[in-house]
Amino acid sequence: MARISDNSGPARKRSKGDGEDDMERVALTADWDDISAGLRKDLGHQLHSQWIKPVQLGEFDSATGTLQLFLPSEFAAEWVRKHFADRLSLAWKIMRSEIKTVAIEVHPSRKRMADISLSDSRRPANDGPDLRVVPDGGFGDPGFSSVGLDASLTFAAFVTGDANVLARNAAQRMAANEKPQFSPLYIKAATGQGKTHLLHAIGHQFLGQHPRARIFYCSAERFMVEFVQALKQNRMIEFKTRLRGFDLLLVDDLQFIIGKASAQEELLYTIDHLLSEGKRLVFAADRAPQALDSVEPRLLSRLSMGLVADIQPADLELRRSILESKLTRFAPLSVPDDVVDFLARTITRNVRELVGGLNKLIAYAQLTGQPVSLQLAEEQLTDILSANRRRITIDEIQRTVCQFYRLDRSEMSSKRRTRAVVRPRQVAMYLSKVLTPRSYPEIGRKFGGRDHSTVIHAVKLIEDLRTRDADMDGDVRSLLRQLES
Repeated sequence: MARISDNSGPARKRSKGDGEDDMERVALTADWDDISAGLRKDLGHQLHSQWIKPVQLGEFDSATGTLQLFLPSEFAAEWVRKHFADRLSLAWKIMRSEIKTVAIEVHPSRKRMADISLSDSRRPANDGPDLRVVPDGGFGDPGFSSVGLDASLTFAAFVTGDANVLARNAAQRMAANEKPQFSPLYIKAATGQGKTHLLHAIGHQFLGQHPRARIFYCSAERFMVEFVQALKQNRMIEFKTRLRGFDLLLVDDLQFIIGKASAQEELLYTIDHLLSEGKRLVFAADRAPQALDSVEPRLLSRLSMGLVADIQPADLELRRSILESKLTRFAPLSVPDDVVDFLARTITRNVRELVGGLNKLIAYAQLTGQPVSLQLAEEQLTDILSANRRRITIDEIQRTVCQFYRLDRSEMSSKRRTRAVVRPRQVAMYLSKVLTPRSYPEIGRKFGGRDHSTVIHAVKLIEDLRTRDADMDGDVRSLLRQLES
């Protein structure tokens, strides 16, 4: 069996070499990323976030062709079996012919811990550390389990740049020993930019400093599901008692706290209670509090009263740093600098897609024995690249280059050959080849009807100058940032 998930689960013996097993794990993870992305398009964000996003890969038994998919609770597993089993099975069979059956189960670690009662707040101090963290798996039903946060999502693994330094510093302050200057902390970021990572990192650091702390992590959507279930089962007192007993409350995807006014009111009272007790609260959403849909004004006021920290889209330098940080996992596999630069420049929508693209490329290279190259990246990441490419035109490139070098636009097509004109023109030709799908002859025609050989010469010259001339490399990087922003 090849174990795919890094989460705690049943032990298994490796029947393959470590390297081959790791390659298979990376490949299956990349396939799941593709399947999950397809289901997100088919089902919409809300259904996908609630039922598909929590799925974790388990083990693949090559003897029977069975792949395990884990969910955080029996309720969730049963719901996914009933509504999505056929679709998931078909998707995996299309992706990999060796997969014959998909088994949808509750994660083993959550089964083992299902007997832990979250209401046991009177445990004696000498009874050992009380490491209780409740993730997006439930807190209103004693059948729901209690497990740790994602071990990989720590502050040490979070790559910081200008785009996210405020949110990262605020998150570290929230997790520090001393009382935070602001609460709640509200992290605003688009999908895939790192807000969930920071929530988990806060939980890890806070738990490391306060091993008996009670931490609750969930999505807003899950909060509402649990609230409705407690309401139907006449267990609201138990629900409120448990919810208000936490030392740190982490709520993700708050944009889905819509619908039932009673659920919003309960969250409002919970915020007030925890703040009055000096507890810590962190929320994350893809929009500012004032932009949340159908949210009660008093709740918006509470969400805005602390600090709202933005994570901006990662710029080119941050995207490159993130890729370089991930490459250490694949040593000694070599990934050329031009491939890293290409991915960083091209996959710009969010960090999650960027890392997913790198994982898929490396998995393909390892499984086929091919070296990682620019050509391989362009061939294997077609869907990701086409979805991320903003349609930059040659006219836009010429206009931007002329503004940068303070030239008249007509110089791009003129016959003048002074250095002050020729070099910017060559830079524009180089950028036209890098940023557009146009051929050399097509580019030449946009520059006053020049021959394709002139464009080839310009592209090679600028490529060479970038390696030898720091000023030229700086100019090109600045222009790339302007054009790709």
